[in-house]
Amino acid sequence: MAGGGKIDPMHQFTVEPLFGQHLVVGGVDLSFTNSALWMVITLVLLWVFMLGGMKRELVPGRWQAAVEGVTGFIGSMVHANIGPKGKRFVPLIFSLFMFILLANILGLMPIGVVPGGHPFTSTSHFTVTGVLAVLAFGTVLVVGFARHGFHFFSLFVPHGTPAVMIPLMFFIELLSFMVRPFSLALRLFVAMTAGHILLKVLAGFVVNSIGAGAGFGVLVGLPTFVLMIGISALELLVCVIQAYVFALLTSLYLNDAVNLH
Repeated sequence: MAGGGKIDPMHQFTVEPLFGQHLVVGGVDLSFTNSALWMVITLVLLWVFMLGGMKRELVPGRWQAAVEGVTGFIGSMVHANIGPKGKRFVPLIFSLFMFILLANILGLMPIGVVPGGHPFTSTSHFTVTGVLAVLAFGTVLVVGFARHGFHFFSLFVPHGTPAVMIPLMFFIELLSFMVRPFSLALRLFVAMTAGHILLKVLAGFVVNSIGAGAGFGVLVGLPTFVLMIGISALELLVCVIQAYVFALLTSLYLNDAVNLH
């Protein structure tokens, strides 16, 4: 958002109702926001993407091959981290991976070149990444207690711990375990937010340097624009890496619940 020659890099994260007014029912804001819209778009794209993998053609086309490639990649990762018992968790981890990946990439789309267009990165909000982390962590707890009952607490006492050290180790391991959903959510949130702020600041340099004259446009705007292209490519890589890290850590945490050590 520009005003008085200044560009606010934080305005892109503002959650606003799409229709201008808040819909409050019983003291609860039920407005359909830009954040909700882009999450719906993400889910629709994920559904469309999966349609290509449901054709079951003997000789798969590119679309079906892409879907099978991603599912095979996630399946291999889950099998490597959890073992044969992890097959049932492939749909969950695949859904988390694809939702985060698509949401990250959608936020980088150059929709701003269209008048009135503005992409929104839902994963740049801690509330969204927090819900995804709670979903993953809640699954770990449910699976752990369903399979092992109260024996699940043995996860917090490493094998071979001296008896006198058990209370201290239990507390440390439990604290480390409870921090997991926070670290999952924070890692994704910070990575997405920081990258978009940097791109917005660089965009401000480009716009203001061009407005200052041709000389500034060439000396400052052009090199900054080239830098933006490079950072945008790096951000695409970060989008993939963050989705992969979230899925990988979820599978590792599920391994603790399925295969107690």
